[in-house]
Amino acid sequence: MTTTDRVTLYYSPQSRATGTRVLLEELGAPYDLHVLNMKAGEQRRPAYLSVNPLGKVPAIRHGDALVTEQVAITIYLADLFPQAGLTPALNDPLRGPYLRWIAYYGASFEPAMIDKFMQREPAPITQSPYADYDTMLGALETQLAKGPYLLGERMTAADVLWGVAFTWTMMFGIVPRKDVFVRYAERMASRPAYQRINADDDKMAAEHATAAGG
Repeated sequence: MTTTDRVTLYYSPQSRATGTRVLLEELGAPYDLHVLNMKAGEQRRPAYLSVNPLGKVPAIRHGDALVTEQVAITIYLADLFPQAGLTPALNDPLRGPYLRWIAYYGASFEPAMIDKFMQREPAPITQSPYADYDTMLGALETQLAKGPYLLGERMTAADVLWGVAFTWTMMFGIVPRKDVFVRYAERMASRPAYQRINADDDKMAAEHATAAGG
């Protein structure tokens, strides 16, 4: 690959962007970090709002393609580097379930987690994007019980997304520490890519706190 093929990841430590960086490592992808100090509010400044008007990370730039939204980024990157084996091919029977569980993260899990964290009354089940919290989480528990990964024996990019998500949401008590979730999160967190990025995030976050006067 040439330098023009490198992926630029708009990044802040200990954020949703962590999962994208772990995925890039798992894929063996060439990438550069464009680091934002969110403690200093850099994600709300015009320079970054021109990249993502919502002021959220992650976002990636690859050539002329600018991609935001964690779900879209996960699918894009895994397809971009198929040699890593983390994405089922279009004609693979696992492709549909793979896309299902990636989409489930953004469409159902995230809205449920925010309602839970904010202690908001959820919408009526017929209007809610995730039915109700217990039903949403129960579907995940049933799927992961088939393990060791979301799609059974095969690890995919979906597991990178979900492994980081479970680690953080259990840490903050938003998801209960059920055995199946704990085992799954520990399996993903024990991988070298996660270990490397987690250690680097700790250092980077400390530097940002100091720079922001925190």
